[in-house]
Amino acid sequence: MSQSTASTTLRRPHTGTGHTAPAATESGPLTTTVPRQFVHRAAVAEVLLTGWQRRDEHRFTVSAQWPRAHTFFTPLLDARHDPLLVAETIRQTGALLAHAEYGVPLDRHFLLWQLDYTAHEEHLAVGPVPAELTLDVTTEVQHRAGRLAAMHYRVQVRRGDALLATGSAQYTCTTPGVYDRLRGDRRSAVPSETPPAPVPARYVGRTDPRDVVLAPTDRSGVWQLRYDPHHPVLFDHPCDHVPGMVLLEASRQAARAALGSPRFVPVSALSVFGRYAEFDSPCLIGTTVLPADRPGTAIVNVTGHQDGHEVFNTLLTAQV
Repeated sequence: MSQSTASTTLRRPHTGTGHTAPAATESGPLTTTVPRQFVHRAAVAEVLLTGWQRRDEHRFTVSAQWPRAHTFFTPLLDARHDPLLVAETIRQTGALLAHAEYGVPLDRHFLLWQLDYTAHEEHLAVGPVPAELTLDVTTEVQHRAGRLAAMHYRVQVRRGDALLATGSAQYTCTTPGVYDRLRGDRRSAVPSETPPAPVPARYVGRTDPRDVVLAPTDRSGVWQLRYDPHHPVLFDHPCDHVPGMVLLEASRQAARAALGSPRFVPVSALSVFGRYAEFDSPCLIGTTVLPADRPGTAIVNVTGHQDGHEVFNTLLTAQV
């Protein structure tokens, strides 16, 4: 289970007809990002979505832009975009539609239960300009007391005429009062200011130790989840548990460590979040390398356990 919420209580503007970039001028079309509060980001620089349009009751078109160089989702050595950008784009899309089209107030808490994506490597090349994307989104929603309570949505990500990726996600929404009762004393939890020492960055395909989210243990093939509460991307804003994107990054790094392959790039990921990853207890990350279904493919199942309970389960597939 992963949760996020907008970091402000600003009133939600009236919507319903969607939003697109301003009209084209003689110098070409203008692009701006959607409001950062709609995608649960504090930094405007971390907003990937640039517009949206409602097609019918449960179909939408969302536009996005990926930078040529991101500070965390860095381009790969062969000049391809990091596939985890697909996951973050899908995550932001669900939050945007909830607030902008389904009337979910900005103070609601989102509990992410599932997120998956499959990217097509041949369309991930970093070009001479930022990647302009179009997302076709279909939603299935549940309401409670006249408000959206849950959403499952499916996404097709297109880059021009090419299908770059597909994916889906599922989350539920709770009011602040319900969330307070659900979290109890852990509502005020804060992460440790002194995380354990990381594994070597090169071991998990990173260049900066601050980006490493694994610490060694005395068990082979098992690592402890570590996190820097001041990380500008992974902890974009304060929260009371470890965000889901940190767990997804931990899965990738653990798969790289298990295979001894720092360049393991998961073009497909299926993640299920069953519980919160808490700050006050070690979360152990384990891996199982599975038989490949075809030559040149590696499949790794990654799990996180805390206090004897499974927190998340991720199945990663990569071309090797």
